[in-house]
Amino acid sequence: MASNNEICAIIEEGCRFEGNLSFNGVVRISGIVTGSIFSNDTLIISEGAVINADINANIILISGTVKGNVKATSRVEIRKPARFEGTVTSPSLIVEEGVIFHGVTKMKDKK
Repeated sequence: MASNNEICAIIEEGCRFEGNLSFNGVVRISGIVTGSIFSNDTLIISEGAVINADINANIILISGTVKGNVKATSRVEIRKPARFEGTVTSPSLIVEEGVIFHGVTKMKDKK
């Protein structure tokens, strides 16, 4: 198991991936991903990232462009200058001022 802030995997800017990604631990994505993403920990989507995928993780931090269905067991934070289109399902959602958000939210209890 990774410590709280240790990043276990990185998809850098300029990288493109199509398919299903599954990670244990904290993941940072700065590239382009199409498909689905799963992490049992934290997923960090950096400012330059372009994601067209369904995402499942414990904590999801979005600063890039995301289109898809996002499910978090703890929380989702969408930070400026993010662009989001899709559905967010999470017990906690934070959307910073200045974010472009086209979507639906479904709040659920933590389990």
